[in-house]
This record gives sequence, structure tokens and C-alpha cells, in this order.
Amino acid sequence: MNDTYGAPDVVRIMDVEKPAPKDNELLIKVRATTVNRTDCGFRAAKPFFIRVISGIRKPKITILGSEFAGDVEAVGGGVTSFRPGDRVFGYADQTWGAHAEYMTIGEDGMVATIPAARSYGDVAAGTEGSHYALSFMRSAKVRAGHDVLIYGATGAIGSAAVQIAKSLGANIVAVCDTPNIELVTTLGADRVIDYTASDFTKDEQRYDAVFDAVGKITFGRCRRVLKPHGAYLSSDLGPLSQNLLLALVTRVLPGRTASVPLPRQNREVMNTLRDLIESGDFKPVVDRHYPLDRIVEAYVYVETGRKIGNVVLDVDDPGASVDEAGTSSVD
Repeated sequence: MNDTYGAPDVVRIMDVEKPAPKDNELLIKVRATTVNRTDCGFRAAKPFFIRVISGIRKPKITILGSEFAGDVEAVGGGVTSFRPGDRVFGYADQTWGAHAEYMTIGEDGMVATIPAARSYGDVAAGTEGSHYALSFMRSAKVRAGHDVLIYGATGAIGSAAVQIAKSLGANIVAVCDTPNIELVTTLGADRVIDYTASDFTKDEQRYDAVFDAVGKITFGRCRRVLKPHGAYLSSDLGPLSQNLLLALVTRVLPGRTASVPLPRQNREVMNTLRDLIESGDFKPVVDRHYPLDRIVEAYVYVETGRKIGNVVLDVDDPGASVDEAGTSSVD
């Protein structure tokens, strides 16, 4: 938990009271969770406007963690869709609490049963990046035959976007660095551009949609490679929050558009993600595992900006083991 804003070392392991589920809630014994960019932002209150949501002087929510996989230990009296013993996974960036042994979530929230033959570690990273990626696809109305470029294809959002776009039948060009070309190809990219060797904006191909999964390019830079009615979508507000203004302006003007899609969070979205995992169309990419008591190291690593896909915390996962280097792997 962290009761102040700051660097990773403000996070401490402490004994806290076990939560009790309300009438419409599940009590979940957390087996695995993740550390992601959103956790880092709320822990450090960066950008500063996060404090408007999380508390001006100190954080209102002291136990972060939005993604989880675990077991339903108890349910409130009004719950009908789940029962004790169910293996579940989900996303809770409104109530948080997954960086702990127990958490609660509403029955009507982003929670679903874990597909058969999938481990806690397999699905713990299956919601945060992917629900953003799914929102991108739906906002741009991506369908079979569309030409789609994904910039930042190795992160949690980008790696999910490649796989989801592939499941829709799109033709995918992915942008990443040299060491990750093979990985991105295995995810489903039809062509990979190495940004250290060439500039995709000088390429002759044109796209129905360009997805900036890491917030490092701009609409102005991408406009040339968009088709006449192509869409630029970003996971970030952009320099001086320009993407918000561009979204308003380009919506009323003919031609190319820019947007920052706000993802929906409901059971339908959660069930779609579950179906994608169950079918094999989407498999969360996991960079490495840490045990919960090394959460500070996990935060430090995520903030290097070098993670590939996701970083998983093994809270109480019977399928996880710690290797000689101290990171964890799922057997």
C-alpha cells in the first residue's frame, strides 16, 4: 500500500483488514495481478491532474492494482452470477485493491470466469491493455480488409491491439524496435517496421487507422499516411493535450479524424475479452513475474519504459515459481 505520493519506494507491504463483500459484491482471493502504467501514474500522481481524481494532498485509495485473477471466496446476498470457488479474472480501475491478498468487486463489474485450461498467470494481464485496444478497434470500426498501423506494438495495449486486429481480419503493419520484430510477427503482424531503421511516415502505404499505443507520435505526423477518411487514435492526450482539441475539430470537418477513445467497462466488454482468450485469438504478453513482496522492484522495472507486454505480480499463485534471478515464471 502507499499512503503518500512518490517514487516506487513509497509502496510498503503491510497487514490490513480483510475486506467484506457488500450485497452485490464478490470477495476474491487474489492469486495474480499486474503492475502497469496506470498504477505508476496514480502512485506518483503524474500527471498532476490525477490528484483531482485520487486526492489532492494524499491518495484516497492506498491499495492500487487494477487487474486481477483469483478465486471467489465469498459473495454478497444479492449475487447470482458467481459462487464461491469460481476462478475469475477482471479489471477494477475504479475501486482498485488488486495489490493485496483479498479484494472486492461488484458482480456487474469487469469480472468473468477464467477459461478452462488457463492459469491465473495466463489471464492476470488480460484486461487493462486489451480493453483499451478493443475500444480502439470499435471506435475506428476496424473490419476485415482494413489496413491498420499499430505504433508501439510491444506494450500491453499494442500487443493486444495486434492480436485483436488480426482476429478481425485486418491487414496489420506494426512498428517496434529491432529486438522485438520476431515477437510482433508471431502476434500476427503482416509487416513490421523497425523504427530505429526507418520512418513509417515516409512509407508509401496508407492506412484506414493508425493506433498510437504508447502516446509517442502525433496526428500531424501521421496525417500523411492516413487514407482520406482514415482515423488516428491515441492512448495519450498528446503534447499540451492536443488530442482532445483535435478530436473535437476533426469530428466536424470532412476527412481524416483524431480521437482518444474512452473505453467502456461492462460485462459485455469483459465477456468479449474472455472469448478472445478462450478462442486463442488473444494471449496476454508477459515480460516477467515478481512475487508480491518485490512489488517495488516491479514498479521500478515498469518505469524504465523497457517492459514488453505486461509485468505480473504473483500474490498467492500455486502455479508460480521463483527462478534463480528472483523473478517468477508460471509452470
